[in-house]
Order: sequence, then C-alpha cells, then structure tokens
Amino acid sequence: MPINRREFVTLVAGAAATSVLATSSLAMGRSSVPKIKAVAFDAFPIFDPRPVFALVEQLFPGHGTELSNAWRTRQFEYTWLRSMMGRYADFWQVTEDSLVFAAHNLKLELTPEKQARLMQAYLELKTWPDVAPALKTLQNLNLRLGVLSNITPKMLNASIANSGLNGVFDQILSTDPVKVYKPDPRAYQIGVDAFGLHPEEILFVAFAGWDAAGAKSFGYSTFWVNRMSLPAEELGVVPDAVGHDLADLTKWILGA
Repeated sequence: MPINRREFVTLVAGAAATSVLATSSLAMGRSSVPKIKAVAFDAFPIFDPRPVFALVEQLFPGHGTELSNAWRTRQFEYTWLRSMMGRYADFWQVTEDSLVFAAHNLKLELTPEKQARLMQAYLELKTWPDVAPALKTLQNLNLRLGVLSNITPKMLNASIANSGLNGVFDQILSTDPVKVYKPDPRAYQIGVDAFGLHPEEILFVAFAGWDAAGAKSFGYSTFWVNRMSLPAEELGVVPDAVGHDLADLTKWILGA
C-alpha cells in the first residue's frame, strides 16, 4: 500500500538524522507544485556505474578507490571548466582525459590496454536493480519519460540497449548538441524544448547534488536520488524531495 506524502516526509526526515540527508528539501508542499506531466532522468539514477570502478580496482589493485575518486572528480570538473572556457569536448573525451590525468597524478601506469578497457566499461553499463519496476510504475501513471544527461548519445544508447530499455523513453537527450554541460541553463532547456512543457511540469531526477540544485534553480520540479547518502550541496537551493532510490521516487509521486 503506497504511503502518503506526510508519511514519506517523516520517513526520510528520520533517516536524515543519521545519514545526513537534506531534510529541508522535503519541506515544499506538493500542492504548490503544478501537476507533473513528464519525468526526465539524469543517466546515473538509471544506469549503475559501479562496475566501472570495480574494474579500476581489478586493474590497479589497492588503488581502485583512490583512482576512481580522482577520475570521477576530475571528470565533472572538466565538464564545468570546459563550459566556462568555451572549449567544449564531448563527455567521452572528457572522461578519457580525466582518466589520463588522474592516473598521471597518482603516478600509476595507465597502459593503452587498461585505458581502452576502462573506457569500454562505460559502454557496458546496465540499470540499478530498482529501476525496472519504477519505470513500469511511472509508465502506468501515463507520465512521459526521458533521459537528460551530459553523456554522449552513443553512451546513452549503449546503456539503454544493454538494459533492455529500448522504447521505454519518449526522449533520449544528451547535452552534446548545445555544446555545454549541466548545470548551465542551456543544458536544462533541452528538456523543456523536447517535451514542450513548462519546467515545473517536468520532474527532473538527479543523481548528483549539484545537478539537483542546478535543475531546481533552472525551474524544474526536482527529485534527488541520493544513492550515496551525501549531504546537500550548499548552493542556496534544494530539490523538492530526496530519496535513496527509484522506489522512493515512485512512493513520493504516488503519495504526493
């Protein structure tokens, strides 16, 4: 039986005391948000990147966590820096460049073979376990579904095919055509244009706290799937709700 929004708020707020989740993001009453007509997901609430980082540990025993963290951090820093510099390179190139930098910075030998295997892993992503039932629930609610991500069309389409999700999404949107990355407003505008809706009629589902803040600042209704139980970013804006996975997302939508 679905819990109502008040019960869900209480549940997440209680968990926040120990997991440092941002309970303030749950404070907005659902009645103040227009009816959601579409849901746009960032790629990573849907596709599980953990196998990439497991491969890092396999190839660099004892250095997997350190290299993975350095790679991931530089990956997103490069998207922001390239947006600010006006020197765009697509997410595949940014991902490879950041891997090379991270390995060099940690003085690890990144052979061409290891580099190729790690990059290939990004074309082999599949969904998190909670994704399929959540997407089915959202489809049954007659919500239009989409993906709006910084990653390239090739990477998106590979992950969708690997996961058996062909035909599930009404819109498969990469920021690549506008040559800029989220959280630039031009990146979020892609979803508005594609769906033909007002921003607040689209629920954006973010994986990263900075993306949740960027989407909410743009004007989207926003849900943060905080799978890593991280604190909220201190950016002066919070999402409409926070949960741990897509099961929490569907509970919030059903109970809202």
